[in-house]
Order: sequence, then C-alpha cells, then structure tokens
Amino acid sequence: MLRVVGMLLIRRVGLFCRSAHLSPQSLEYRPIKKVMVANRGEIAIRVFRACTELGIRTVAVYSEQDTGQMHRQKADEAYLIGRGLSPVAAYLHIPDIIKVAKENSVDAIHPGYGFLSERADFAQACADAGVRFIGPSPEVVRKMGDKVEARALAIKAGVPVVPGTDAPISSLQEAEDFAKTYDFPIIFKAAYGGGGRGMRVVRDYEELEENYQRAYSEALAAFGNGALFVEKFIEKPRHIEVQILGDKYGNVIHLYERDCSIQRRHQKVVEIAPAAQLDPHLRERLTSDSVNLAKQVGYENAGTVEFLVDKHGKHYFIEVNSRLQVEHTVTEEITDVDLVHAQLRVCEGRSLPELGLEQDKIQINGCAIQCRVTTEDPSRGFQPDTGRIEVFRSGEGMGIRLDSASAFQGAIISPHYDSLLVKVIASGKDLPTAATKMHRALTEFRVRGVKTNIPFLQNVLSNSQFLYATVDTQFIDENQKLFNLKPTQNRAQKLLHYLGHVMVNGPVTPIPVKAKSSSVDPVVPSVSLGEPPMGFREVLLKEGPEGFARAIRQHQGLLLMDTTFRDAHQSLLATRVRTHDLKKIAPFVSHNFNNLFSLENWGGATFDVAMRFLWECPWKRLQELRALIPNVPFQMLLRGANAVGYTNYPDNAVFKFCEVAKENGMDIFRVFDSLNYIPNMLLGMEAAGTAGGVVEAAISYTGDVSDPMRQKYSLEYYLKLANELVKAGTHILAIKDMAGLLKPEASRLLIGALRDRFPDVPIHVHTHDTAGAGVAAMLACAHAGADIVDVAVDSMAGMTSQPSMGAIVACTKGTKLDTGVSLDRVFDYSEYWEVARGLYAPFDCTATMKSGNADVYENEIPGGQYTNLHFQAHSMGLGNKFKEVKKAYVEANKLLGDLIKVTPSSKIVGDLAQFMVQNSLSRAEVEERADELSFPLSVVEFLQGHIGIPHGGFPEPFRSKVELERGKTLHIKALALGDLNKSGQREVFFELNGQLRSVLVKDTAAMKEMHFHPKALKDVRGQVGAPMPGKVVEVKVKPGQKVEKGQPLCVLSAMKMETVVNSPISGIISKVHVNADSSLEGDDLILEITE
Repeated sequence: MLRVVGMLLIRRVGLFCRSAHLSPQSLEYRPIKKVMVANRGEIAIRVFRACTELGIRTVAVYSEQDTGQMHRQKADEAYLIGRGLSPVAAYLHIPDIIKVAKENSVDAIHPGYGFLSERADFAQACADAGVRFIGPSPEVVRKMGDKVEARALAIKAGVPVVPGTDAPISSLQEAEDFAKTYDFPIIFKAAYGGGGRGMRVVRDYEELEENYQRAYSEALAAFGNGALFVEKFIEKPRHIEVQILGDKYGNVIHLYERDCSIQRRHQKVVEIAPAAQLDPHLRERLTSDSVNLAKQVGYENAGTVEFLVDKHGKHYFIEVNSRLQVEHTVTEEITDVDLVHAQLRVCEGRSLPELGLEQDKIQINGCAIQCRVTTEDPSRGFQPDTGRIEVFRSGEGMGIRLDSASAFQGAIISPHYDSLLVKVIASGKDLPTAATKMHRALTEFRVRGVKTNIPFLQNVLSNSQFLYATVDTQFIDENQKLFNLKPTQNRAQKLLHYLGHVMVNGPVTPIPVKAKSSSVDPVVPSVSLGEPPMGFREVLLKEGPEGFARAIRQHQGLLLMDTTFRDAHQSLLATRVRTHDLKKIAPFVSHNFNNLFSLENWGGATFDVAMRFLWECPWKRLQELRALIPNVPFQMLLRGANAVGYTNYPDNAVFKFCEVAKENGMDIFRVFDSLNYIPNMLLGMEAAGTAGGVVEAAISYTGDVSDPMRQKYSLEYYLKLANELVKAGTHILAIKDMAGLLKPEASRLLIGALRDRFPDVPIHVHTHDTAGAGVAAMLACAHAGADIVDVAVDSMAGMTSQPSMGAIVACTKGTKLDTGVSLDRVFDYSEYWEVARGLYAPFDCTATMKSGNADVYENEIPGGQYTNLHFQAHSMGLGNKFKEVKKAYVEANKLLGDLIKVTPSSKIVGDLAQFMVQNSLSRAEVEERADELSFPLSVVEFLQGHIGIPHGGFPEPFRSKVELERGKTLHIKALALGDLNKSGQREVFFELNGQLRSVLVKDTAAMKEMHFHPKALKDVRGQVGAPMPGKVVEVKVKPGQKVEKGQPLCVLSAMKMETVVNSPISGIISKVHVNADSSLEGDDLILEITE
C-alpha cells in the first residue's frame, strides 16, 4: 500500500503523468487463465502460441467467411461472431465479441493488430464487461488513436513533429488553407487508424479534392471513422519506429528501433532491426523521445512510436501505435524478448523488473529482416490475387522463422482481407548475413495457384543499396529494376506449348461434317399487343417458394417445363443456339405459354459454350430473356458444389453465384450431383435457398427399378435419397433421367412410391427420348402422380432431346391431366424452331445420327452426352467405330462400378470408353494392365475422390491397381488462360506434377477474349481498363460527358484500399461498361473515350 501511495505522490509532482484509472486493487497480480484474440490470421496464432507456452487457455473468434481458416483450429475454443455481417464488419462487432468473452469466462482479450486494436471504445467495452484488455488503458488508446491529440502530447513532451493540423479537419477548405500556409506536398492521414488506410499524398491543387474524398472514404471503411488530419509531406524520409514496453507501475523501456522504409502504397514490405547505418546519437534521441512520450501519457503494455527521419538526420514524430505491430518479430529476434509473453505478464500485473526487463539488460544481438510474402503481383502494380493455393512449400532452416496462418495447400485466399500470406523472418550476425538467409529461404518457397511477391522480394534482397547503404520510403519507386522479375523455367515446354496452342486456338481437327447453315431466317409468329397474361411467376413473387410449391401441388392437370431454350438445343445442336434466336421467339412464348411451369434456359453448358464458342455473356442472356418473359418462371441446372462448372468450388463462390443468378432473374434451381452425393447436393440446396430461389432437389436416375435383377439402384435406394432431400427442405422433388432409361412400368413404380411417401411435395420428372419411349414414360409418370414433366417443342424434341410437347398436350387433352396448352400455339412455336434449327446445321446431331436408338437401355449414355460423344468420335477418327465406342461405354461403366451417369460422371465413363477403343483394349485387359496404363485425368481424379464418393464405394481391385501418382509420369492439368499481351500472345497456365507452369501462345484470333467482361485493348487509346481486380465504389462520369486528361473517372476498392482511375486522354465518354458494385478483374474495360 505504501508503494502505491508513493507512486501516486510521484504522479502529483509531475515526474510523469499517468491516467487516474488505476486503483490499488488493479495493481495486484491477477493471473490470466483464458485469453481471447479478437482478430484472425497469423497474429491470432502468434498470440495462441504464446498463451500455450504460458499455460493459458485460448479462444478464437471467426467470421462466417473464415470457417476454414487455420486460426480457429489452433485455439482451444472457437466461436462465430458477426453472423450475417460483411467479412470485415464481423471482426469490428464489439457486442458479439464481448458477449462471447463473457459467456465463455474469458479473463483477457488480445486485440492483435488492425480491426479493433486501436479502438478506445473497444478497450472501454472490455473494461466495462470486467474483461482485461491486453494493451494500454482506454484513455491512452483514445489519446494515441487520435493522431491530432497524440501530436499535441508529443509537442508537450518535447518531441519534434512534422508541421500539421492541431485537430482533425472537417472540410476540404481547411486542407486548402493548410496547403497555402505550408505549400505542397501534403499528406492526409486517418485520425483513428494506420496501416496505410486513409493515407494520401497530394502534390498540387488539382489532386486535392479527389484525394481528400478517397482518404476519407478509406478511413471510414477501415476504422469506422473518416476523420483526417493533414501534415506537411517529408520527401524521401526513412521510416524508423521504436518498440516500447511499459508496465502498470510507471516503468517504460525501449527495445530499440526498426527500419520500415521499404514500402509500397504506404504499407510496409520489408522491415529490419536494428536500422542499418543509423547514427548512434540519432538512435539515442529516437529511443529517449519514445520513452519520454510513453511516460508522459502513462503508457503500459507494448506499443510503437513511429518517426520520419529526413536526409539531414532530423527526426519527426508521426504517431504512436498502441498495439503489437506486424513487424514485432524482428525486435524479438535481436533482443531475445518475447513481446507477447511480456504483454500477457504485464496485463496480469507483473512489473518489468520482475520480468527481467530493465533497460540496461536489453541489448542488440545481430540483425533480423522480415519479409511480408503477400498474394500480390508486382508486375501488375501489386494487384491483389485471390484463389486457391494449389501447391505450397516453404523455406526453412537455420535462422529462419515463419509466422503464417493461411499458407497451406488448399487454402482459399479471399479478397475480403489483407493479402499477407506468410511473414518470413531471417536472423544473422549482420544485415548481409540475414539477407543471404532470407534470399535462400524465399528461393525454397513454391506457391502455386496465386501470384506472390516473392520474386520482387528476392530482387530487393539482392539490391546493393539495400545491403550496403540506406534506403528511404521512395526506394521501391526509384528502383524499377526491382520489377525485372526472373521468369520460372519450364522443363515440359514443348508439351505444354502444344497443349496451350490447343487451349487458345482450339483443336486442329476439323468439324467432321460439311453441312451448311440455312440461309432462311425463321419467321416469328404474331404476338398480341399489351402485357403478357399472368403466369406462375406471379404466384412465386407473391407467395414465395413455399407458397409456390403449394400452388403447384394443388394445380389441376399436368404442368410442363419447356427445355427448348436450353437442354433441347444442348442435346440436338451442341448448345450452339445464340441469344439472338432465343430473344426473337421469347415474346411469343411469354404471351402464349404463360401456363407453363417453367422455362429451362440456363445451366453449365450455357456458360461453357457461351464463353468458349459463342463469345456471349451468359448473364446478359439471362437478363435479356427475363425482360422479355416476365411471367413464366425460369429454371436452371445447378451441379451442387460444382455450380455450373466441372469441379468443386469454394462454398462462398457457390452461394454468391446463386445470389447473383436470383438477382438477375433466375427462379428455380434444379440442384443435382452426378453421384447423388448428398453433401454436395446440400451445399447447392442451401445456396439456392439462401438466395431466395425455389429449391428443386433432383435425384439422378439410372438402372431399372422394374427389373428385380438390378438391385444396386433399387426402389428403396431412390426412396431413401428422396427422404433425405425432403428432410433437408427441398421445395420440389425431381427425378433426373439423363439417359432416358425410365420405362413406363419403372415410371409407375418409382413415381407412385414417391407420391405415396410424400403426398404434399410436388414431383417433377426429366427424361430424354433417345429410345423413343419418352412420351409413354412421361404419361405413366403423370398418371402415377407427377405434377410436372419436361418437354421440348416438337421440332426440337425426340432423339436425344426431351419428349414432344405437342404429343403430351394432345394425349392429355380433355383428360384430368389436361395441360391447358393450346395445340395450335405449339404448332406455331414448332414452325419457328424448325427453320431456326437449319441455321445450326453444322452442329445438328442429325449430321452424324439419323434416329433414336433403343440400345440406350443397354449402354445408358445420357442424351446430352450421346450427341457429343458421337461428334467427338468423328473428330477423333472413330466415327466408323461409334458402335464400338457405345459397347466400350458399357464396359467402362462396369469397370468404374456402375455409376450414375450425369455430368461430370458421364464424361469420366465416356473418356474411359474412348481411351479403350483408341488403344484397342477390352475390359479384361484394362483391369489386368491397370497398374501400367496412363488413364485419362478425369478417370484418375474420379478414383482420387475429386467429385465425391459413388454409391457402393469405389471399384476394387481396379482402383487399387491404378497408379494415382506415378513418379516418372507428367501429370498435367490446364488451369487458366491469361489475357492478350502486346504481342498478341496469351499466357496459358497448367499444373504440372503439382507445380504451376506457363507458356506463351500466339492467339490467332488476337482481338477476342474469353471473359464475361470485355477487356480494354491497350493499343486503343480511348479504352480505359481496370488497373487491378476489385469492386467499383463509384462511377464519376456518364456517357456524353466531356472529360479532361487526368480527370477522375471511377474509384475501385480491393483489400480495403481504394484506387482512383483517371482519364488517360481528353475527350467525350462514349460508353460506360461498369456501374457501382461491379466486380472487375485486371484490365476489364471500364469505359471508352472518343477524342
């Protein structure tokens, strides 16, 4: 007690000023038993490790987007926060964090860095909740977080400061007045945060207003407060910061300095401790000023005092970061002080002397360098990159420390958070030694799937100025040689070049048919004036998915889904039908077929062909058709976790896809999985339901439930699947008979059993008419209780397409199943498509097949695949062996364990069948030689479990014999096509034996792009492209507006940084290709300017 009183007396006489929040009780030692880290990523793991070493239990919090992140797995406990909030907002939601802390008996909260780490209201909320904040007191956090007040305190403590405003500015006029007084350049800084956010350098009056707005916007988004202050900008300074540490008893020490001058966009890239070639007298002034300022405010726990040092050796106070810094690691390496341990012990009430931390005992030992390895592309202005890490191998060894969280194979790099991948720290006796170790470690890294800045960092470490002189904050800008990035070698150059040529320019094999397109355009039937009559979509919009499902179930008569707009032309015309021909007939359909259940007009093949061959935007197709057909529900195929692709996508991508599809006019999502693998289906169902769509869970059908000898896919199997899907909340239950295997008797048994089991759930049946029995099967389904069946208009029906609409309408007319569809209107509709089909003669399946074939009951080839397989056989020189291909398909299916054959599983069977025919292999030979054959990649990946687990498990012993990884075989997977460069080339990316490889290939159609959004052509002066991937925050111009060179056009945001896109020329805005909230990739066309 006497000691406490003595300290209070010292306060009163002014030896140091300390906040009066302490009470005698608060100075007692109170051990911490459980710590929460209110943060994510590597800093959370860093704190967890320190806690574990001290025997303290750990608690993680995570956002909905971070469910797969490593930090939640490293803690003893982990809890979700910010449900329904944006990714960043979740970690800023103080009530949720405090609630989790109180409910789980958390003693103390460590804020990490960023997010809430410098928020006084968070520190106060912790105190109010009886939870200790591992950091300074709320009052000190407030003072230090307010850059203007911190500046005033520095002046009071006699610390030199850069000329600046005394308080946050409230208007642009104040900034103008400051600039008049101190002249340019000036710099805006966020008053309540750091890390480069809200920081803008302004060099003349023309830039002032725009940079003021951008700095305010960035600060508001990053820190919840857009307040700014203005300083004179010091040209080419060194950025030196001093690590301080204080306790509850007034003791403050420094742990020397760090040089953080190597920066880009005001964010640190490489940090060094101690600062190289720093004058000892300057070091003394920096450290003593830091300690004096800390004592002035009664600072406790860890913090950093930041300075600028000009070319004359004068230092200027910038700010105090009242938290642990990203680069604290280098200080730990040279002082052998664990800063996180110290933070925790100080928070418990230990004094620095008790911890052995006294100034005369703190010594510098050698040198340490930290490199921030980020998922950014230096060659493209450090544009952030996102995606899945396909391969990760780190550098290790003596003198190397790695602090990471998201650096592992399979990790998803999200655009929502900082681009930091891993911190690499190298230690040595001096700077050149540490740099050598760092360079070696970075050379050992292998990161594939996303771009990194490693080649750039290697150039920095090899730079003579960096190694033997001093660097300033302009080092990167003034050393353009740092961007001469060494290309990686490619040992499989010839093979990859060939494959790349095929990917860019298509196969060299010509189309196997010589049919010519018709020269006659189809005539659109007359359409009545006025609005189209109401349809089922009005029911959906008014009553929602559940009410819609009830209305369908209560409907009298058979309902039809028309596949003419997609699956019919996929099956018959290789999905080549243009949006143009769909739009022409759309108003007629809207006015005359309003009583259709739905139009199926979108799916995986739409995306595939629209981008690869038609060079159309599938999203625009959806938007335009919705505008022309407002009254009939639209339906699409969703391949579960595959969405509209051929591989599993991250959950958030599937959810976002469904959300955007619903926003653009999609209503009903038919969700299926090629193996009926329930986990994959549940993801798609949840994504569609969350988007507000009607969920139609589809069971893929194969086998024959009416054949007692075929029991793998029995009636009980389908009923069990249906039960799980209905339990999961599907609005509609569908049977997806891709091969057209449903016979009338099987239809009666299956649909009858489903109707008995689920009397209130609408049942929808899809089939193909390959064998010619489709109409009979669909009528049997209807009589057994199906509510909806799929049909195509007559001239687009039959063979591998759906059963005839006209036939179903005619057969049910006047019965209880009457469709209510006018047969005359069907004839008009059919006539249009009969002529339109002639436009696509080179792709028409009748070019290579003349009729349906009942052998589908034996080979079970899906309708959509049957046509394509026939076409592929001709292209591969197997046209005269198609009968053998079909027989091989049967054998391949048996080899693979009798699969349900739907995209992509049907492709696997087809690939294996053609492989067998090409190599003249029987089923027995394939089984016998499985350990020596090089199977198609699709087969290998299936056996590896890439698309799920098939019913009944994988085929054995076939699977065990197949070499899934062959040591001397090149395993190649095509990943992506790059954009056009100035030479008309594209960079084509592959995965070769698990590593990223690329080749440059000449694009023979050099002016065309394979992207949804058009790219800006760099040789066209008026085309303005996105300088980086990101989201459009604001569009500042509109068509017809006159602009001057350098005038702001729009604002992009990525990873919490905003970038202004300025006009490269003066002229008139002729076209704007984006709007607010548009998501762009690098070089996406923003707008066009006419000079």
